[in-house]
Amino acid sequence: MSRSGLIPPDVIAELPGPIQELVSKLHEVSERQMRSPRFRLHILQRRLRAWLGTGPIDWDEPRLRGYLRDKLVGLDPEKCRLCHLLARATGAMRIVEVGTSFGLSTIYLAAAVRDNSLTTGGQGVVIGTENEPSKAEQARLNLADAGLAEWAEVREGDFRITLRDIREPIDLVLMDIWAPLARPALDLLVPHLRDRAMVVCDNIVAARREYRDYLELVRNPANGFASVTLPFKGGLELSVRLIGEATPPEPG
Repeated sequence: MSRSGLIPPDVIAELPGPIQELVSKLHEVSERQMRSPRFRLHILQRRLRAWLGTGPIDWDEPRLRGYLRDKLVGLDPEKCRLCHLLARATGAMRIVEVGTSFGLSTIYLAAAVRDNSLTTGGQGVVIGTENEPSKAEQARLNLADAGLAEWAEVREGDFRITLRDIREPIDLVLMDIWAPLARPALDLLVPHLRDRAMVVCDNIVAARREYRDYLELVRNPANGFASVTLPFKGGLELSVRLIGEATPPEPG
């Protein structure tokens, strides 16, 4: 186990020592929060409501937003490592993260972009978006503590506004947002995905009913994607954009 006692050393082995200590701490806090009875009740309510077909929870409800304001809801360590390795293996230079929270997974992505940039001599960037102001600010502080502020930009606000000016081709997308918002977010980004770009989406099995619209897009080859569900906790969907293999829409 790692120095923290919770994170297996191989999960964070590719990260520099100081960053390992920071992400270990953040993973521990996130895990502790998600194990609390009250947090589990919120998740159970969300899934039960989706299963009964009574509609999604209103995540803008003030009391719920207040409760979640200090919750990391971070990506699991093994999933973070996978995203880091995918970014390194593909030489990703432009990554978009939808749902940055406290910047835990953003650190992994920014570390990969930094190494890719130093290898190629280019200047890559992770563009993260977070709707909760206090989380966005903490994400910036965590990235600065990791020495990665130069390689990441955290945009604060609704992703439909913060990401609407994306122009340059995207190499990798991490979708870690509430399920009903995943499809609108991907629809916004699809025109900017380069050929063979990857899209990673969390909890695709645990919340499959809420991800129905999202899955209809990425699992239909006619839409220009090849997609597979990876057997991580809650399910992790890995989709590859295949430009030129999408079927043109029928004339209206």
